[in-house]
Amino acid sequence: MKMAFIVHNEFYKSQVMNILQGAGIDYYTYWEQAKGKGHGTQPHLGTGGFPSTNDVMMIAFQDEAPLEKLIQAIVSANAEIKRPEDRIRLFQLPLERVV
Repeated sequence: MKMAFIVHNEFYKSQVMNILQGAGIDYYTYWEQAKGKGHGTQPHLGTGGFPSTNDVMMIAFQDEAPLEKLIQAIVSANAEIKRPEDRIRLFQLPLERVV
């Protein structure tokens, strides 16, 4: 089993939701207005001249096929996003147990 966290600028919420739908994923936990700064990116703290925050999704996968489809869709979407710091991020971790 795997766990994935998707972190994206709030601007891309509808695009991320479309990606999930296209991958057949209708299960997730979602946090809005997450604040932070990634390695080599501008901070998303909800303040400043262009205030923005990130949104975060957590998705548990029992089967790796939907995860691979999701990864491919994110790679494709990121190819269309001009600014590297605006790209959709996916962090994958092992998931040992769900109780």
